[in-house]
This record gives sequence, C-alpha cells and structure tokens, in this order.
Amino acid sequence: MTNHHGVLSRSVFALAALGLVLIAPTAAQMGVSSVPQSADTATVAHVLNRLGYGARPGDIARVKQMTVAAYIEQQLHPEHISDATLESRLAAFPTLNLSTTELARDYFGPADALRRQQQQAAGRGQATPPPTASAGQTMVGDPTMAAPPTMAGAPGQRPGQPGQSPEMRAARQKEQQVLQELMQARVLRAATSERQLEEVLVDFWFNHFNVFSGKGQVRSYLTEYEREAIRPHVLGNFRDMLGAVAESPAMLFYLDNFQSVDPKAAQRQADAQEARQQQQAARGRGRGGLVQADRLQQQRNRGLNENYGRELMELHTLGVDAGYTQDDVIAVARAFTGWTIDRARGAGKFKFDAAMHDRDPKVVMGQTIKAGGKGDGEAVLDLLASHPSTARFIATKLVRRLVADEPPTSLVDRVAKVFLETKGDLREVTRAIITSQEFFSTEARHAKVKTPLEFVVSAIRATGADLNNPQPLVAALRTLGMPLYGAQPPTGWGDTAVEWVNTGALLNRLNFAVQLSSGQMRGVRVDVRRLAPNTSESSREGLINTLLMGDASSATRDTLAVADSPQQLIALTLGSPEFQKK
Repeated sequence: MTNHHGVLSRSVFALAALGLVLIAPTAAQMGVSSVPQSADTATVAHVLNRLGYGARPGDIARVKQMTVAAYIEQQLHPEHISDATLESRLAAFPTLNLSTTELARDYFGPADALRRQQQQAAGRGQATPPPTASAGQTMVGDPTMAAPPTMAGAPGQRPGQPGQSPEMRAARQKEQQVLQELMQARVLRAATSERQLEEVLVDFWFNHFNVFSGKGQVRSYLTEYEREAIRPHVLGNFRDMLGAVAESPAMLFYLDNFQSVDPKAAQRQADAQEARQQQQAARGRGRGGLVQADRLQQQRNRGLNENYGRELMELHTLGVDAGYTQDDVIAVARAFTGWTIDRARGAGKFKFDAAMHDRDPKVVMGQTIKAGGKGDGEAVLDLLASHPSTARFIATKLVRRLVADEPPTSLVDRVAKVFLETKGDLREVTRAIITSQEFFSTEARHAKVKTPLEFVVSAIRATGADLNNPQPLVAALRTLGMPLYGAQPPTGWGDTAVEWVNTGALLNRLNFAVQLSSGQMRGVRVDVRRLAPNTSESSREGLINTLLMGDASSATRDTLAVADSPQQLIALTLGSPEFQKK
C-alpha cells in the first residue's frame, strides 16, 4: 500500500462520531420475551455482536433461517452445541488440561530450580564470572544477585542475554509456554467457537473475578483457575462460582488471603515452635541463633490480611455502596483466615488450616457467624451471594456489558429480581437480559464500543480470515493496551467507551487493520480478492454491506473513496467508527 499512513491519519474520525446513545427506561414486563419472531439484518447483527464476537460470512443468513429466538436458546445451552473443530485445534495446546501440580512439576519447576541453584551458588561465592565477563553477565558484587526471581528470568539477567545458560533458556521457554498457550486458546475460542455466548461470559466473569498473571505464583494457577473456577459456572449458579473462586489458589495468592492468619494463632504457633526449638537445644540438636529468632519474630508478626475480604464485598458481590463498614470488612477477613494454599510452589491446592483460623464469633452486616472453622467463610459467601445488593450489583454489570454503558434502570430492576428469585441462576439472569425489550430496542444498537479483544476478534470473524496462528493477535492485544490476563488491579478491564476511546487508541486500531489486510501477520490471512477485488464503488459498497452491515456515514464513505488499494480499502473499513461499535 502506498502512503497508507497519510490516509490513515486523515481517517481518524472525530471522536464525537463514537458518541453513545443511552437507552431510556421502558415498561417491559417481567418474564415477557421481546425476541422478534422474524428479524432483519440489523437485528441479527446486533444479536451476534452482543452474544458473541460478531458475524462471520454466512452467519446472518444462518441465524435468520433458524430464527433469533432459536439461536438465543441454543447459545444459552452451550453444552448441546458441537464444537469439534475448535476442540481439535485446542488439542495442539497440551498445557490446557494439565493440573497445577503437573504444570509445577513439568513446566515451572525446572526454571525455579535453576534460579534457586544460581542464588545458592551466588551466596556461596561460586560460579562468579571473571572480571572480563561479557556484557549482560553478572559481575562480582553485583547487587542484582540478591534480587528475588522474576518472570523475566534469573536475577540480574534478561532473556536472550549472554550469560544465560542454554538450560535456563530452555527452562524459561518451557514455563512461558503455559501462559502463551492459555492466551492463544482464549483468542482461538473467541474467534472460532460455536459457543459464542459462553466465550463472552467467560470474558465477563474472568474480568469480574480478575487475577493478574504477573503476580508471583498466580501464573502457575491461571490455567486451572479459568478452566475450573470460571468456565463451568458462567451459565450456572453464582454461589457455586463465588465458592470456586474463593477456594482457588489463583485468587488466594492474588489477594494475599493465603497468608492471612489470626494474630492470636500466629502467636500460638510461634510459641509452640520456640518451645520445640528449646527442647531440641537442650538435647544438643537445636540450631538456635539469630536466624531462628528472626524467623520466630516474623511468624509472630503475621496477622490478618483484609485484601480479599474487602474485594469480596466491594467488587465480587455487594458493590461499593451497599452500606457495609470497615468493621464488616475485618469480620469477613477473620472468617477467611485459614483459607490457604497447600504447597504454593508445588501442588497448589486449596487447604483449610484450622491452626491459622480465628475461632471467635464474627458479626457481618448485623448477622452473627458463630465459630465454625471453614464454615465461617462458607456462611459469609452464603450471606453475600443472596444479598439484594449483590443481585443489583451483578445485574447492573451484566446489563452494562450486554446492553448499554448506562444500564436502563427498568431492566436492572427486573434482572436483579430474577437473580434473587432463582437464587443466582446465571442462565436465567442472562436470559432475562438478552430477551428483553431494552436489549432489542433501537437505542441499544451500536450503543457499545468494542474493547480491543472484541475489535481484534470481530475483525477476524468479519473478514473470514484464516487463523492458523493466534500468536500475532495475542501480540496485537498488548499493543492495543489489553494484554490477556494482564489487568493488574482487581477491578479488571473497563467495559465502557470512556476506557477505550481516544485518538491514539483509534490510530492503533487502524494500524492493526493495515497489518491484517496487508498480510503482515504471519499465520493470519485475509482473502483480499474475495472481499475487495478493487477500489471501485462496487467494492466499497460490498465491504460496507459485508463488514458494516450496510451502515456507513457519509464521512466514512468519503474516507473509503480515497483508498488507493484493496488492502487499504479493507483497513479503512475496519478502522471506521461504525466497526468500532457493537
């Protein structure tokens, strides 16, 4: 393509063109389906954009033939949808079905062992490079030798630098394979799965219960977390998912609950250990000394960690304005003492440690929870999962994701009622949203801006691209500011236009569209000749109908008219304001 940057810069449409139309509340009745018996192209496209990642070639006609009502019912029961093609492709990712124990042993363990060996050798003053060591090697007295291991590699070294042994490079590639396969599988599922609603909901619920892959051991728990705590429950029961998340080592580590302990219990444990050491010393077998004393003091200093208790109430269930107090947060944190991880660097399984648990009664939002071991935490989950504030908070977030950035109050009220009446049946909660009058209203169409994940995947689906290698799309998401499993705060990624709409972000999307249409992504191929044989008006109208479902402003049409190649024409269509919306 010639001079595409100049054309693309001129095609960064005014941000006002992306302004959202908010949905006014309606009087739709509880339990009444507003799914149209017959649907035009715009309605079907709306359904495919919200219940999935957009239409592929042929999808509009297929859904019209089967009816929107039948398609919705099918998507609400993904267990009945054959996904053999996707499953055969996922078989190329061997780590997806491994347990945390297996991943620790075969993928993370070798690199961790080599790092420990390097640290031990450094501590003994061995294996120190000579003064003439090449750039990148660790020199005598380098303070990085004492730094803790990081995901970037051994202390003081970076991947690919001289000084990193072949064994370490191979081990690091092995551990990186786990997250790489998880990210590629996420993109592949979104782009090719027939169970589109399930994939949208996995994205929603993982984000709701967000954990960050860059925090310590979380990386080794992620595969099992998504596979067992999130995926099985997205159309199941909310309380079941809440419990699975609470017991997941990924969440326990991410929000530090695995080390939360009743201060009195910590004191008891330290006292008992000190007594044992004194007995051993009396028999001449104790090691004693300052090191042991320091460890005992550290153990005594252990105490309550409020992180999980606070986020459980604020982000996972009640919401920030539910009227709970700091005392409630503390009581919830006390209820979850002892919820920890068995062998964090090995098996990585949930364990309730009664010795860490606060045995005293707790009062949470006016309800007394009597001392009951692990049952204290279970009682808190029962209380929060059935609370009216939780029903409203979850309803609001789901309606925001599936309908509009400003959720219609009428719909939120009805959905919250369904949540309470069905005791958190997420299939029925989702059904109430996607069969509602508000969902099918004219105002709801194009009322949401795509996140980077939705933009990238919808571009693949809309163009009918051959996706032989999802890795370039994983890399593109990093560039677009949404690295998979890379949201650091527990709030996860934002789901409204304000989070993603700015000039720089739109230009990055256009650059992605250029790379996609011009064949610059290895393993991802768009059939340009089929989509746009040339730059004629006929080709332009064909793309508007195929990629934009016939909806293009005069400004978009003027921009497409300046394209000087079919590749550029496709890129400009994918970069248009209309394609950014869903």
